[in-house]
Amino acid sequence: MRLRRLSLSGLLLGTAVFAVAFNRPSAPEPLCATDTSALRPSSDLYCMELVARPEVGDAGGTVELGRAASPFDAALTPAGSQRYDVTVDIRGLPSPRALGAYTTYIAWVSPPSLDPMRKLGRVTNGRTHLGEVADDKFIVFITAEGSDSVRSRSGPLVLRGLSPSIRMQQHSMDMPAGNAAVASHAEHGGDTAVQPASARWFMPPHRAGQPMRAMPGIDELVPAVAPFLPAAGMDVAALPEAKPRALVALRDGDTLTLTASLVRRTINGRQLVMYAYNGQYPGPLLQAHEGSTVMVRFRNAIDLPSAVHWHGVRLENASDGAVGVTQDEVKAGGEFTYRVHFRDAGLYWYHPHVREDIQQDLGLYGNILVRPKRPDAFGPAHREETLILDDLLLGAGGLVPYGRDDPTHALMGRFGNVLLVNGETNYALQVRPGSVVRLYLTNVSNTRTWNVSLPGARMKLVGADVGRYEREAWVTHVTIAPAQRYIVDAFFPTAGRVALVNRVQAIDHVVGNFFPEVDTLGMVTVAGPVAAPDHRAAFGRLRVNRDVVGDIDRYRSWFDRAPDKSLVLTLRLGELPYALMQMLRKDAAYAHPVELSGTMPMMDWLATGRDARWVLRDAQTLAENMDIRWGFRLGDVVKVRIANDRASLHPMPHPIHLHGQRFLVLSHNGVPATNLVWKDTVLLPVGDTVDLLVEMSNPGRWMMHCHIAEHLQAGMMGVFEVK
Repeated sequence: MRLRRLSLSGLLLGTAVFAVAFNRPSAPEPLCATDTSALRPSSDLYCMELVARPEVGDAGGTVELGRAASPFDAALTPAGSQRYDVTVDIRGLPSPRALGAYTTYIAWVSPPSLDPMRKLGRVTNGRTHLGEVADDKFIVFITAEGSDSVRSRSGPLVLRGLSPSIRMQQHSMDMPAGNAAVASHAEHGGDTAVQPASARWFMPPHRAGQPMRAMPGIDELVPAVAPFLPAAGMDVAALPEAKPRALVALRDGDTLTLTASLVRRTINGRQLVMYAYNGQYPGPLLQAHEGSTVMVRFRNAIDLPSAVHWHGVRLENASDGAVGVTQDEVKAGGEFTYRVHFRDAGLYWYHPHVREDIQQDLGLYGNILVRPKRPDAFGPAHREETLILDDLLLGAGGLVPYGRDDPTHALMGRFGNVLLVNGETNYALQVRPGSVVRLYLTNVSNTRTWNVSLPGARMKLVGADVGRYEREAWVTHVTIAPAQRYIVDAFFPTAGRVALVNRVQAIDHVVGNFFPEVDTLGMVTVAGPVAAPDHRAAFGRLRVNRDVVGDIDRYRSWFDRAPDKSLVLTLRLGELPYALMQMLRKDAAYAHPVELSGTMPMMDWLATGRDARWVLRDAQTLAENMDIRWGFRLGDVVKVRIANDRASLHPMPHPIHLHGQRFLVLSHNGVPATNLVWKDTVLLPVGDTVDLLVEMSNPGRWMMHCHIAEHLQAGMMGVFEVK
């Protein structure tokens, strides 16, 4: 292994280097610095101006909304609110006695209603760290008070700052449609039978209990692309019904036949035509052992070209399944044989790398559980459950069609309105009191980031994409972006029922407000005799994985170095309907770090991959997407900085995936990670900057791309080569 820093002059474009030290986090550079380079966190989203009352003179300052501590890429509460670590930087405050009988200044935070008002702490001129704030919209006040020990505000207001989220505006509803193409209501219509053999557009559904909100004229538009649904011209009744997935235990040297085919599924009482691997939904759960190699004979029996990508597996380049980079597409009726070597223990998955927005969404996905050589790699558990999180978009006519030649939903990605665990709408599990259950979680959604929890159970985070954490950690929820995996041990202490829930704060973009969405994904029934043996004591210990620490130790000298490569994530828009462009311009006043729900289905639906081109841009050369030319040598260790451009007209969070390699997430917004794990997918919230350390351990030409399926199809991908 060579630890070689690539010499790239001018790479940082004037940005500061964030220092990282294992277990000794250094202070990040102030978020409200005057340097507004594209490679810095967005001051627009993470910085509030403090404005003084006129009689206070020249006092002022800023509130920095720093990253709160979290093992996940998005720092959320269990209810899905954004968490911030707040620091104020104040200048020009006079002595409080100059304002009357006061001795100190106190900072407070409140929602816009001003109730309740919570005390943050004493402040002075200069920088003061105040701790965590997790309100969706909030105001920070600085008041003069008679004592540091006051519990409620009584003194005069001195400074005030508004959170960036308060900038969200109500939308006018009187804009014309302009010159956009219009369809009749009849073309939007649908029925409740099995989806038609010939796809036609119909209006996408809205959230139950919420009125459909769209600009006048937009409710008559359809995407500027032909619709597609599977099984066109086929006898749907002749298709086989999908079966529940089966466990396939693979030994070193085994050969597996994996066939993609059309199936029928019944979801919420509705018959749908979908895709499946080996007729199963999800695809077979593959179990292998660290260090083993298997052959997979893939057969394509669906009505689109396809291929299989082995997500996160550091296998030989020729078997990566990246169409256009490592292989040609497998046409309908064709075959391809993959040699899959499981170099690392961990939780992986497989899916197509051709029109993922269609094929993956319709059911072509499955998990791979690679068992570690060490039998004590994890603590004891009574059972294991592998959970795949997904969503589907169903409307009056069944599945809302996909774009035939280009994806729809190209701005936000295709949010589904039916949430699925292992392909079912009501996940059910029965365990005994005192059980420890190991949960292997994978997010295969096109765009949805989940925020799942088990209120009533205690959870311990033990692993992620490519293995175990340095140290196990208690968590109250799991925030998991598309393509990511997390491994959690859950303890169910007493008899009863424990719901598996997804809790988020959604945004009503028309009125500019947040509202809670709580979806019950399933139920764990805890009943019967107490589980044996008793794993309570072992579960109660947070283990240090010294072998993982030792593996990462080899790379720590690299953490503080300047980035070798940098990417900016941004958007280029073409011609969109006039009313939609007007709405995007209004929304540009504020962009939430992570959109957790699809609350504007009509608006999201209309933009296609022709209208929106998502961009990976090399910050040094300005090359974009497939024009990027990154070359490395086997054994290089490369520090990569990625920034998610806040300035684009419709910024979105992006889960970025690197094929064939593993990396460490060193920092978000300059805040160092203190508990590391090898990963292959990282989520960048809007306006965020992340530093990765990539081990170039696998030769070949490899893809890097956004794992929002519609963004990938809209161009957001590049290639790097390891020689």
